[in-house]
Amino acid sequence: MAEKMGGVQSVERAFELMELIGRAGGECSLTELSAESPLPPPTIHRLLRTLVGLGYVRQLPNRRYALGPRLIRLGEVANRQLGAVAGPVLQSLVDELSETASLAVLDGDMVIYTGQVLPSKLARANNEVGKRVGLHTTGVGKAVLGELDDARVLKLVTQSGLPAPTQKSASTLSAVFANVERVRADGYAIGDEEFEIGVRSVAMAVPGAPTPMAIGISGASTHFNKDLIARAVPALKKATSVMSEALIGAREK
Repeated sequence: MAEKMGGVQSVERAFELMELIGRAGGECSLTELSAESPLPPPTIHRLLRTLVGLGYVRQLPNRRYALGPRLIRLGEVANRQLGAVAGPVLQSLVDELSETASLAVLDGDMVIYTGQVLPSKLARANNEVGKRVGLHTTGVGKAVLGELDDARVLKLVTQSGLPAPTQKSASTLSAVFANVERVRADGYAIGDEEFEIGVRSVAMAVPGAPTPMAIGISGASTHFNKDLIARAVPALKKATSVMSEALIGAREK
């Protein structure tokens, strides 16, 4: 079996195909995979047959390929582990800022909350872990977009259809890219009632994360002012750095 850079090449290729299916929203055709992958179609087809046989990919009645059910269990375990790593980091943000702290990870053309800690004043509020929210309408989503290249940003937001939950939501590609450029320049993202009226947020991407993710804080817009954002930015920079080190350390063990 061929090897590449100390790894098994066929395994690397199989995971690349699953990543491509995931980036496409969880489903795509052999033609679409061939267009995105440098591998020849016969190799892609052979790898897909193997993955289908193992249950990590499934073939739909329309001949398209989708991520398989065996990934669900692995994803659930990975999410629990990620939540365990993130918990102390998010708690430190809540202790310092007294606002809800969340970790969100890129999931298709949205982000999904994989960890959240609420301040005591919101102890009875619903935790949103597992909830999927828009990339272009939330602080954590915009922070993730700022980490991606323009081609991938275009693909994801076009795929999502640019829904506008509020009148403040960006609803055009030019507005989305203006926000992305602002995030890249500032190093953090602001969510200003674009997903829900009455709620503001500030978020920052986790550098070097194995999959794009961001940590953010959110709270009522009535008190989420410039002073709070000024305090939150250095706190988020520290939190994302700690998270990054924890993930890289776990990956290297």
